[in-house]
Amino acid sequence: MTLLDWLVLVGSTAFIVGWGLWRSRGESRTTEGFLRGGQDLRWPTIGLSVMATQASAITFLSVPGQAYEDGMRFVQFYFGLPIAMVIISAVFVPIYYRLNVLTAYEYLESRFDLKTRLLGALLFLIQRGLASGITLYAPSIILSAIFGWPLEPTILVMGALVILYTVTGGSKAVSQTQKQQMVVMLGGMAVAALVIVWRLPGHVSFSRAVDVAGALGRMNVVSFDFDFQDRYNIWSGLTGGLFLSLSYFGTDQSQVGRYLTGRSVAESRLGLLFNGVLKIPMQFLILFVGLLVFVFYQFTAPPLLFNQPLRSRVQATAQAGEFAALEEKWLQVQAQKRAEADRYVAARDAGDPAAEAGARERLQAAARTAETIRKEAKAVVSRALPGSETKDSDYIFISFVRDWMPSGLVGLLITVILAAAMSSIASELNALGATTTVDFYRRLLRRDATDRQVLVASKLCTVLWGFVAVAFASFASLLDNLIQAVNILGSLFYGTVLGLFLVAFFLRHVRGNAVFVAALISQGMVLGLFVFSSIGYLWFNVIGCALTVVLGLILQALLPQPPSGASGAAASPSS
Repeated sequence: MTLLDWLVLVGSTAFIVGWGLWRSRGESRTTEGFLRGGQDLRWPTIGLSVMATQASAITFLSVPGQAYEDGMRFVQFYFGLPIAMVIISAVFVPIYYRLNVLTAYEYLESRFDLKTRLLGALLFLIQRGLASGITLYAPSIILSAIFGWPLEPTILVMGALVILYTVTGGSKAVSQTQKQQMVVMLGGMAVAALVIVWRLPGHVSFSRAVDVAGALGRMNVVSFDFDFQDRYNIWSGLTGGLFLSLSYFGTDQSQVGRYLTGRSVAESRLGLLFNGVLKIPMQFLILFVGLLVFVFYQFTAPPLLFNQPLRSRVQATAQAGEFAALEEKWLQVQAQKRAEADRYVAARDAGDPAAEAGARERLQAAARTAETIRKEAKAVVSRALPGSETKDSDYIFISFVRDWMPSGLVGLLITVILAAAMSSIASELNALGATTTVDFYRRLLRRDATDRQVLVASKLCTVLWGFVAVAFASFASLLDNLIQAVNILGSLFYGTVLGLFLVAFFLRHVRGNAVFVAALISQGMVLGLFVFSSIGYLWFNVIGCALTVVLGLILQALLPQPPSGASGAAASPSS
């Protein structure tokens, strides 16, 4: 990075963090202020905060790589989100405000009993605690790859910075900084798209770039094929994506805590609907940036391995010569692929269908040959460095930024990714600390705790979960694509948690014992399906939710009923 890149990176990050801490000054001196930020935010801030919480650094690292390797079909994952925002705005938000809860799981005790509340909170802590480690790992890849720093110390430093930022500023600082961070993120990705188009050869217009992507099967935006083993199609997006979004935005404290900072039900609803309107275009833009990187590398030879530190390690082994031979073959195939891409573009410009069809077929054949060489190279890496991770899709975008972005824009795009990391991890740690404190410490251990004691416990729990995130981040390199890893992890638990809340909202005669046992059975069955089946992970959200609801109804009919006049629910907890 040049001096200009450093100035952009440090200046932008310092301004965003400083602005957030200044706007939230004094708010983190009480438990209410630290966990809920005073409840005075307007809907634009809420909407951007909700978007920024979900748009972690993983989004800006993995999603372009996902589009590079698999095309645009990942956008279908979000098709159920706008519907979910309407349902949450109509049902979830007014209930949370009426009960004045600090966490979503307090409602489960008021509706069912303590054990059901603790189960919902525990499932959240498990999945979000692990996911926060993946979220922390993603930006550490960037710093490690760009500066050549060892990965483990980089994770430790990143973790320490985020913990300090979160504990110092509290919930309001998180929300306030996320507004600026979201603007920087979207602006940075739009600039990246423009620069990539500018970097294309002069004879390749924007429309021809899209044509090349389509010829190589990357413009697969919508698929109507119904297949339970296919992760991304319109049916899994509208069903599994809907249930995942309902659970994530409606029951995950990292999101619930964001819109409960609103000054009214109306402001929170508008913020969620704002997110529902903009989320799909935002994800389409990020995917499209990855698509443009893919097209760029049809006319410019990409690296055989995007993970350059791994390539350097292979070159120091006995397999270095074999790898070098593959790199030579790779460059030859890339030259052939560029020639066919040029012919395809020329045929499209000339309106010659026969020449176009021939060039497209030869281009596709060259692409298949290139993919075969990539697989051979990864096999060589596995032999040279047993146990190393050869999947490098998370390195694709950041490698392009490092090698091809002009000075200054490198710093801007690194700021985008680090801003995303800070916003998402801060929300997660704030939510994990709040849930641990409110649902376990204050409810089970110290019901008579003073506000000062609860505040100290909240900050200590936030630090503790930061350490957990750092520890799990050390294992994230064993995962496949990071964006998929986070979504898979959420899908394993979200369906069951959503089922708890849907029973609570709509099946008033089902009581705590029935839904508690139903949730345990449902969670066990989902984990079993994950291990022993090949069902696409989005369907786990539907299965987990449906099992919890149906089993809850069945068990309510089978289990002994409470004495006449008993409600079956515990008294509402104090908040």
